[in-house]
Amino acid sequence: LCTMALIFCLTKCCNVLLNHVSSLAVGVLAQEVTSPKPDQTAYIAASYVKFLEAAGARVVPVMINKTLEEYKTLFSSINGILYPGGGVSIISSGYQRAAKIFYDLAIEANKRGDYFPVWGTCLGFEQLMYLTSEKSQLFHTNTSGVALPLNFTPGVKGSRMFEDFPPDLMSALSAEPLTENSHQWSLATLTYNTNEDLKSFYKVLSTNTDGNTEFVSTVEAYSYPVYGTQWHPEKNAFEWSRPYIPHSPSAVRTTFYTAHFFVSEARKNFHRFQSKEEEIKALIYNYNPVYTGNASAFEQIYLF
Repeated sequence: LCTMALIFCLTKCCNVLLNHVSSLAVGVLAQEVTSPKPDQTAYIAASYVKFLEAAGARVVPVMINKTLEEYKTLFSSINGILYPGGGVSIISSGYQRAAKIFYDLAIEANKRGDYFPVWGTCLGFEQLMYLTSEKSQLFHTNTSGVALPLNFTPGVKGSRMFEDFPPDLMSALSAEPLTENSHQWSLATLTYNTNEDLKSFYKVLSTNTDGNTEFVSTVEAYSYPVYGTQWHPEKNAFEWSRPYIPHSPSAVRTTFYTAHFFVSEARKNFHRFQSKEEEIKALIYNYNPVYTGNASAFEQIYLF
């Protein structure tokens, strides 16, 4: 009887895990378009979708200007969220409002032991810094369209983000310009060092400089699964419209190891949609990407 009970429990646990794996879904936050048209008021660059899909996740677009209750329902259905790069306000925009709601929900969930990862890239990184410190303290840097090596800090040893990166790739990241930067504003290292809210929340894993100002380029939170890169890991493999985007084997490996890390974090979360029908309705598969590589920095975008 004990053996049969054990087999039953193991089977039940395996079924739960299999069901979770089959429903793994990560949200990607949309943002306002510059010139809205009917049914085209927000967008997501397709490279972020491909980035997550390449590591085994499915993507759910997180629309702007939804109600708090709608966001709470979606939060309980997805396994993590990514704040992408872009060009909207981190102080007042639909992107900012949704980002704050999900950030607050994630912090509270993690305090309860409900592991929910948050990732910010470029604008998303800047948004996280604002949400954590509740201050706008970015500094203008000459970093719009440049690939850089990472200046790793001692904090990278024992970091969660880079734990599974092969030693040769870590060496390449520190010696070769593998991380593409497309930002005009940065968190100066001096600002980080003098802001207790940021210092106590984030460990700095790497910095960079534009020749004049040293800025923070990679962080992970000490106590929460919250991560940020001022650089773009998704572009190396999936964006081709700009000559400064690196596409070397090491650059592409950086894309996939970064994606693998964040999706692995999302696998630790066990949120699920209430039904298969709700899940299917929410997925990015309901939308078609549009080719924009001849007119923008993105090869493809999803419009909503």
